[in-house]
Amino acid sequence: MTISVLIADDQPIVLRGFSAVLRAQPDITVVGTAADGLQAVRLAEASEPDVALLDIRMPELDGISAARRILASGKTRAIMITTFDLDDYVYDALSAGASGFLLKDVRATDLAEAVRTVARGDALLAPKITRRLIAEFARRRPVAQPAELTPREVEVLRLIASGLSNAEIAAELVLTEHTVKTHVARLLAKLGLRDRTQAVIHAYETGLVNPAGRPRI
Repeated sequence: MTISVLIADDQPIVLRGFSAVLRAQPDITVVGTAADGLQAVRLAEASEPDVALLDIRMPELDGISAARRILASGKTRAIMITTFDLDDYVYDALSAGASGFLLKDVRATDLAEAVRTVARGDALLAPKITRRLIAEFARRRPVAQPAELTPREVEVLRLIASGLSNAEIAAELVLTEHTVKTHVARLLAKLGLRDRTQAVIHAYETGLVNPAGRPRI
């Protein structure tokens, strides 16, 4: 299965570099490149890519606003691109529905794998920056009321927020990976969340996990 990708960045060197890396992948097709947010929205409407790589800071229309418009169709997933690992806009991008984010100095192999990860419906939680960034900006948001989750679902949510994969959660709770996937699907549905990235944000906002990444007792 070929993954279609749209790339939007106002820096030509980044745009060319990302495009070259992804065009070299046998399972990825670059269907368009854009230098600003408005152009990205127009191209996304025309091509309906599987994944859109969007620079957060772009002229005409910023990446977050572009992501909201593109994601509204429900046919495309977004990865936000940022220069700095403490960019003030990243939390807003994730809250807007983006499936993750990458730094512009990402390695070629990691870039391609990030596209594959998001295309198959998973969230991109870069260990280097995600937990610290989400914790920082979640503290600035009003605390939301948690939905009615079972005790087991709360445990799973806490472990997701701690950065564990389904396999690692299964080992931690002595469950099968299939059972963990079921718990994840149910808690996402109950919370009205799109993916694991938004689940992490929710865990911090509701106080299930503190800013240091440790579960609250």
